[in-house]
Amino acid sequence: MTHRPTAVFAMDPVHLPQLFPAELMDRLHTLARIDPAVCVRDFAAPGAELTEVEVLITGWGCPPIDDTALAALPKLGAVLHTAGSVRALVGDAFWARDLPVSSAAHVNALPVAEFTLAAILFAAKDAFGARHRYALTHRYPTSVETASVGAYRRRAGLIGASRVGRRVLELLRPFDFETLLHDPYLAPAEAAGLGARGVDLDELLATSDIVSLHAPDLPETTNLLDRRRLALIPDGGVFINTARGALVDERALTEELVSGRLRAVLDVTQLEPLPADSPLYTLPNVFLTPHIAGSLGNELARLGANTVAELERYRAGLPLQHRVDRADLARVA
Repeated sequence: MTHRPTAVFAMDPVHLPQLFPAELMDRLHTLARIDPAVCVRDFAAPGAELTEVEVLITGWGCPPIDDTALAALPKLGAVLHTAGSVRALVGDAFWARDLPVSSAAHVNALPVAEFTLAAILFAAKDAFGARHRYALTHRYPTSVETASVGAYRRRAGLIGASRVGRRVLELLRPFDFETLLHDPYLAPAEAAGLGARGVDLDELLATSDIVSLHAPDLPETTNLLDRRRLALIPDGGVFINTARGALVDERALTEELVSGRLRAVLDVTQLEPLPADSPLYTLPNVFLTPHIAGSLGNELARLGANTVAELERYRAGLPLQHRVDRADLARVA
């Protein structure tokens, strides 16, 4: 394919400057006919000129690509998504057209994995608790008080061999952690190939010093970590969630944290943001962040660069490198 396809953005325009800074926007212009001043928010809006559009560049704020959208896009040849999951974006009508859709989920996994690595290392040293105690006492801890902390030969258990989970395992390799992995779709030999020992979920929870959640948000994973399973985590254990709040019984988790039995690093919660009276804001054993592990700031340009690379492949007549398979949506986010 040597022609310049007509493309259009379909997302909240507030994201465009960071997704496609000047250099990337220039590359887009060389590859396609696209107007950066046009950002579709409603495929049925009067005046939307979409009949010649061949490539849809989507992102946060894009409406679903349903029957109405497809009727307005008779020449649509590909959807390039600058964010993660396409589950809410495309449905039966889209898949019936057998159109390719590409996702930047693999790119968005990178900062989440980096955030998780930092959380694991800080948690192993009890850095969050030490900061709180230092602010209160203004003194250094004694060797007796720090006898149980440290990263050497700690056991980290990862739930989910997702893109994020696999990257976290890669990042942990230079450190002296023992890693466990639970994923129902992964054979023990595959887990070993990732540098971890594959175990069932209960064993992982009961024997890990640090538990990090990386499973997808699916109907069957809702409350995956219920009251019984949370109780399996050893006293003083650390729970890290950079996945989704729906995977955890938040009431049961809150009770465990209020009791002081567990510690947690939580970037996601069931209700976002939490109610103002939630104890999770002020508990000394909870490090709570406002859903920042994914791509933010200048990291968004990496998502845009991925989309540009996919557009280059489309224009050259090559398969999209990160095409989403409908069958995969049954077990990935």
